[in-house]
Amino acid sequence: MPYKIKEVDGMKIVVIEEFQETDLVKHGFSTRIGGVSEGIFNTLNLGLKTKDDREKVLKNIQNFCKAIGVKHENLVLGDQVHSDGIKIANKEDKGKGILYEKDYRDIDGLITQDIGVPLMTFHADCVPLLFLDPVNKGIAASHAGWQGTMLKIGQKTIIKMMEEFNSQPKDILVGIGPSIGKCCYEVSGDVIEKFNMNFTETSEFVFPTAEDKYMLDLWEVNRIALKEIGVLDRNIITSRLCTACDTDLFYSHRKKKGLTGRMASVIELV
Repeated sequence: MPYKIKEVDGMKIVVIEEFQETDLVKHGFSTRIGGVSEGIFNTLNLGLKTKDDREKVLKNIQNFCKAIGVKHENLVLGDQVHSDGIKIANKEDKGKGILYEKDYRDIDGLITQDIGVPLMTFHADCVPLLFLDPVNKGIAASHAGWQGTMLKIGQKTIIKMMEEFNSQPKDILVGIGPSIGKCCYEVSGDVIEKFNMNFTETSEFVFPTAEDKYMLDLWEVNRIALKEIGVLDRNIITSRLCTACDTDLFYSHRKKKGLTGRMASVIELV
């Protein structure tokens, strides 16, 4: 399995073995295990926009970052509005969104070539995408809900890395992290119509179940969009961990009808 779950100080973290083997990054996807939050947020809620106690959330973020080996005070966060907006983060952006107010909006993707700048996105069913260019030493993190996936934010993240870092798609590793699988993600026809506008063949990721109801495979959609831009199939690493199937390990917005916490993914060049 290309992903593994490791335990650090009682906290369960999902990591990509291919990323680890490069020795170029620190990274990880959180679970809901190992934090201090209570009730519906138990225990490792990292969502600053939830109704959980803010101090507990900040403590969870600090401990999660410590377990991975990054400094929480250096985090750069996007505001995540289900867009395809992508921002370049640099050393001057350290702490934006965690210690300081963000000075940007409409951002769901972050890229950097600076060492020691951890990029973090938040999820509770949406697809976390982590990117690593081991040749030109660039990284990215993007949040792909169904809207971002439909807008091909993963593909646009690669394009941004090409423009800014001279990255080549064939060199880039992409991790598709824990998120809702096609087994649990039912949508209506109006959602599928939007995908029909951006994708020529939806039968590879859309599966009819009833009248105007479909199962949608966000993992496959993102993989297709990445391959379109030239990412090699062998370099797209999918966790196949469904957040809605395992709510003991993950938060699921869909399964819990919004009454739940948030997970996060983080990546930093070293």
